[in-house]
Amino acid sequence: MSETRIGIPDYPFANPAPLVPPEEWAELRRTCPISRVRLPSGDEAVLLTRYRDVKQLLLDPRFTRTLTAEDAARINAEGTLFSMRDAEITGPFHAEWRRLVGRAFTAKRVAELRPRLEAMAGHLIDEMVRQGPPADLCAKLAFPLPVWAICALLGVPDADRDRFRYWSDTMLSLTRYSRAEIDAAQDEFTAYMSALIAAKRAAPGDDLISDLLEIVGTLDTGLTERVLLLTAQGLLVAGHETTTNMIGKMVAMLLADRRRWEALLADPSLVRTAVEESLRFDANPGFGLPRYLGEDVEVGGVTLPAGTTVICSMGAANRDEEEFDRADEMVLDRAPNAHIAFGVGPYSCLGQALARAELRSVLRELLRRLPTLELAVPVEELTYRQGLIVGGLERLPVRW
Repeated sequence: MSETRIGIPDYPFANPAPLVPPEEWAELRRTCPISRVRLPSGDEAVLLTRYRDVKQLLLDPRFTRTLTAEDAARINAEGTLFSMRDAEITGPFHAEWRRLVGRAFTAKRVAELRPRLEAMAGHLIDEMVRQGPPADLCAKLAFPLPVWAICALLGVPDADRDRFRYWSDTMLSLTRYSRAEIDAAQDEFTAYMSALIAAKRAAPGDDLISDLLEIVGTLDTGLTERVLLLTAQGLLVAGHETTTNMIGKMVAMLLADRRRWEALLADPSLVRTAVEESLRFDANPGFGLPRYLGEDVEVGGVTLPAGTTVICSMGAANRDEEEFDRADEMVLDRAPNAHIAFGVGPYSCLGQALARAELRSVLRELLRRLPTLELAVPVEELTYRQGLIVGGLERLPVRW
């Protein structure tokens, strides 16, 4: 492992332009795929940018994103990321936890939700059309649809969905919020979810929180009410934040080159592969997944010592020329497409089936209802959300 010619770079890297990946991705894959980086906290970590290295570490069940060890790198200065929930849902209990929580995200349950997803997407698009162009697609469609979906699965009323965005942002803050702001928001979020769980205990419904409440405290699960609270908070945040951002980026990518949109209009059967390629091609997927090495491990011919914090960049890995032909091109009919946008292995994204269903529903309904959709500003004027661990656009102005 060596340093790049500019020394130890600051991470995460900046995008040189909207929808353009950081230059460091290709440079590091070529010259230093196992590189030291400096995190927003000031601590150092090791960054993996090559597909095979990232996949190897993510598949290894010995290493989790629990960063509570004394010698683990802090991601942000406040030390609030990847600590609380992950410290309690790890080890042997993690597999059982995934089995329990996975009830909300089975293929059958997502399939049952799909018609309602498409109807809600259509409703939101119709409302956007009624209000007239230009419109911010992020605010009118990309945010409300995933919030509605995850609230429906968890049994959370969506009347307070605007509050969820602020609570989510504080949980995912790299540099945007102070420790005092984060603590205050999380106290509010915890109070809200605690009251909701109490209400579900009094009057259960057909939802995941009610299902899990039935087994809280039983000897064979290890599921405590504390873990249930953290699970509900984590799923509510992860279940809408990442998909919200991906909807905006996907539509922006497809509209940035009109040939892509026209290809989908000519052949709507490409929607499924276009969604997968959008996930692979994402130039700003966010921070990546950290792993703490509790023992020495060899990656890419380099021995990383115990105590190392490693950042797995799925975004950089998904652009790896050794894994994907024409890696820097958006190929709408790419198949197979072995991207790792949702991670791989025992800690891969639980909600990926739901996310895929939402992305496909949005794209199908937009193509059907708004074939003349286009960006309302030059692509160069799009701006990314700053200071968060997830990547997304601040706004996506469109017209039709």
